[in-house]
Parts: sequence; C-alpha cells; structure tokens
Amino acid sequence: MKTLEKGNKKLLNAWAFYDWANSVYSLVISTAVFPIYYSSMTASFANIEGNIEFLGTHWNPTTLYDYTLSFSFLIVAFISPILSGIADYTGNKLKFLKFFCLLGSLSVMSLFFFKDEASLWVAIVFTITASIGFWGSIVFYNAYLPEIAHPEQQDSVSAKGFIYGYAGSVILMIISLVLVQTSVFGLLDEAYGSRITFVLVGLWWLGFAQITYRRLPNNVYGHKPDKDYIWKGFRELKKVTKELSEYRELKRFLISFFFFSVGVQTIVLMAGIFGSEELGLPTTNLILTIMLVQIVAIAGAYLFSRLSKKFGNLTALKVTLVIWGGVCFLAFMLDKNQENVDKYFYILGGVLGLVLGATQSLSRSTYSKLLPETEDHATYFSFYDVTEKIAIVLGMFVFGLLISITKSMQWSVLFLAIFFLVALIVLYTIRGNKYVR
Repeated sequence: MKTLEKGNKKLLNAWAFYDWANSVYSLVISTAVFPIYYSSMTASFANIEGNIEFLGTHWNPTTLYDYTLSFSFLIVAFISPILSGIADYTGNKLKFLKFFCLLGSLSVMSLFFFKDEASLWVAIVFTITASIGFWGSIVFYNAYLPEIAHPEQQDSVSAKGFIYGYAGSVILMIISLVLVQTSVFGLLDEAYGSRITFVLVGLWWLGFAQITYRRLPNNVYGHKPDKDYIWKGFRELKKVTKELSEYRELKRFLISFFFFSVGVQTIVLMAGIFGSEELGLPTTNLILTIMLVQIVAIAGAYLFSRLSKKFGNLTALKVTLVIWGGVCFLAFMLDKNQENVDKYFYILGGVLGLVLGATQSLSRSTYSKLLPETEDHATYFSFYDVTEKIAIVLGMFVFGLLISITKSMQWSVLFLAIFFLVALIVLYTIRGNKYVR
C-alpha cells in the first residue's frame, strides 16, 4: 500500500482508530465486567474469613487483584524504555505495536478459561500479560503522534483518538451487558456470558487494530541497524535520558503530568469501589455511571480540544485540573445516608467524564508538542508512559494508606486534591513554545 504523507487525513484517522480497537480493554476488562466477574467468582470459593488461596498463601481477593495490576505496571515501567530505545534505533515501532497488541488481545481471550478455584492462576497470569500488552502497545502507539500529525493537528487528532475509543468501548459494553444480563439470551448462565465477553474484547481489539496497521508507516527515518541493535538500543535510551534532563519545559511538564496522573488514575481505578463500598450503590447504578463517564468524555475531549485551539494547551489543562480538584471535594461531600445519593453520584460521574477525556487527550498532545526535533519518539514517549505507571502505583499506595488510617475513602479522595494543586502550580512555571501556550 502507498505510504501516506504526514498530516494525511486517512493516516490520521487510521492512527486514531487504534483507540477504537484497544479502549474496550480499559472499559470492559479494567473497569467494568471483569472486576465484577472476578469479585463474584472469588467470593464463591473464599473461606469463612473471605480470603482465597494462591501460591500457598491466603489473600484478600481485592488485595491480590491490586497487587497483580501493580506488578504488571512495574514490568511495563521497566521494559518500555529499553524496548523503545531498540525500536527507535531499528525503526520498528510498528512491529512492537503489533507484538504487544497480540499479547494483550490473546491474554484477554484466555480469561475465558477462568471459571473456578482451580483456574484462579488463569485470572492472575493473564491479567498481568493483558495489562502488559495494553500498556506496552500504548507506548508505541502514542509515539506515532508526532510522526503522523503536524503540531497544529495534534490536539484534535489526539482528541479524535480518545473520542473513537470512548465510542467503541461503549458499543461493546452495551453488547456485553446484553450477553451478561440475558445469560446469553437464556441459552447459558450469567458467568458464561461474562466469559464470552472476554473473548469478544480480544477479537475486537485485534481485529480493528488491522485497520491501523494497514496505514501506519514503519521505519519513517529509514534506519539501517547494525547487528548489535540491542546494545545500540541501550545507547539510544542513554542518549534520550541525558537530553530529557536538558529540556526544562519538557521536564517540568513530566513533573506536572506525574502529579495529576496520581489523582486522575487513582480516581478512575477506585471510582467503582468508592461507589460500591463507601456509598453502598448497587452494581447496576455503578455500571450506568461508568457508561455515563464514557459518553460525557466524548464531549469533553472534543470541547477541550477546541478550547486548547483558542486559548492554548496549558490554559485548557489548567482548567481541567481545577475541575478535578472540584471532583475531589464533591466526592468528599457525598454520604451513603444522603437522600438521592445515587443521583449525586451520576452528577459526579458526568463531571468526571467531562475532564477525563480532556485531560488524557491534552496531556498526550501537549507532551508531543514539547518534544525537541528528534527521531527517538518511542523512547521519549516511554518516559511519558513510565511517569504515568509510577504515578498509578503511588496513587494506589497513598489511597490505601489513607483508608487504613482514616477508615474512610472520603478523606482519601479529598487528599488527592493536593496532587492536582501541585500539578497546577508546576504548570504555571512552564513557558511553552510556539505550539504550546
């Protein structure tokens, strides 16, 4: 197929379509169906204390799941800079993207075989590899942004990706809910409906990714690597590490990104548990809220991409961080004994959705615009990815620690507002450039 030029509409749409392909993992596997399925399944074979046995040790099921995800994040944080250096040196970002996509999609489909205590290892192992596949592919996917879009296009293209992602994930989520709630139209049980959903997610992810693969270029800069490309990849990583420390604005943006990612990712990961355990909301209300967040996020990503075009990336991001701080205070004010607390939770979900898509799309495009003239985009974006993963681990630790101290999630959520405040202050120290203001 003919190679499309940078900025070509077909190329931009094909790149954005990978969000449509992979975002079903974020919603169905990370947030909605699988966590609920895992919780109900482990409850069926937990002992009288509510613990389950794995590797000869008794675990709280939620703790085991949290540790499993954290372990996967640490693996990605360790390997992505190394593999990105190799990918930049060899010019093979597309091959790495395909590998991680295949790993993630096959792992998700393998979750189908988790059906009892004897197959608990399936849930643990393939949760880890699915997470590695998803987050690993995102590194190389994001790294394409400065190579396929001109700086003035990157805000809208990044937003388009998240819009595609939210729309696609909502469609598959509706299909999943039908399969689960109807027990596959009365033919099988509800648990089997969930397991079929895992297979659908993997097929959706791998299948629609082929559209992206057909258009994305490989080896844009025509690199001709020597045989010792692994060692040369390490040298590439070392070079970018040194360069990164010299770019003041880029370094400060990563610091700000780290602090607001602590807040954003922790809220996203813990929102369902907050609604269930702290507010006592039923599963149906939680799933409806998750769906609402996804739908409103489409509008948020579009709205703030327009605002960034008019007022600048940094200004638009500052607005989102102020709203995120408001989300923390709103969550703190909620109480399970309040009348109509479910409706207040819907409102909170709507506000969260408005800034979720905006923050994610703007942070990606802003980082891309701040990059220097370079051919090492995958390596630079690996630092972006590592920053986010470390932020997630810290956020989950702080959230859990505060729960153990205060015996309440409300104070934990309120404390997250401090991270948004620090991120906002750091953003004000960034001067930007001709593309970022």
